[in-house]
Amino acid sequence: MQAQFLRGGGLGTHRPTDSTTRMTNHGKAICRVAVTATSDVYAKAGAMVAYDGFLQYEAVSQNFRRALGEWASGERNPLLRWSGDGALYLADRGADVLNLHLDDESLSVNGSHLLALDATLRCTVDKVKGAAMMAGTGLYNVKVSGTGWVSVTSRGVPVVLDCAEAETYVDPDALVAWTTGLDVRSRRSMKLGALVGRGSGEAVQLGFQGVGFVVVQPSEDTADRLKIRG
Repeated sequence: MQAQFLRGGGLGTHRPTDSTTRMTNHGKAICRVAVTATSDVYAKAGAMVAYDGFLQYEAVSQNFRRALGEWASGERNPLLRWSGDGALYLADRGADVLNLHLDDESLSVNGSHLLALDATLRCTVDKVKGAAMMAGTGLYNVKVSGTGWVSVTSRGVPVVLDCAEAETYVDPDALVAWTTGLDVRSRRSMKLGALVGRGSGEAVQLGFQGVGFVVVQPSEDTADRLKIRG
């Protein structure tokens, strides 16, 4: 039965495609990273599910850990540095994967959603301020800046919303990432008394406006979100 299945080409749709693109999707839940001798990648610790070719990994440098600041202090090894020549396959408990290319841009990512990024990108941890913090997104986000690829995860197929044409409102619990530089403000759409005992996430939203985008997941489950207390 197995031999017939293989000869019949049944694995065709499951085999990874040969691609020179830095980060591509294999299905919805796997990120394939093309690693070369001149292009290391940082990946979430524990996210590797497979690789081919000659690849090796190491813990990030002390300088890099210092740049990660408060986020790294809550994780033994939040990221690993992969190098070599081959293909690296990453996943995070079956979550959907979205690969984004930054063009001299900055992206603010909830730390629990960061899967991988080019080693050439700058990575720091910023304290979330103003409306974003008041709405409950957490105290710290990872800021990724420069030109290169970054991969984030989402509970379900995410939507990427352009904020240039109109102000975009997002439930904070569904927020994955946003372009830094956007104007962010909080908004209450109902009187709090109307929601007593109902626990609705619609009570407070974050409004984004400007040149950039927000990434939103179809879930308000915050159980696995990274919450670092100062």
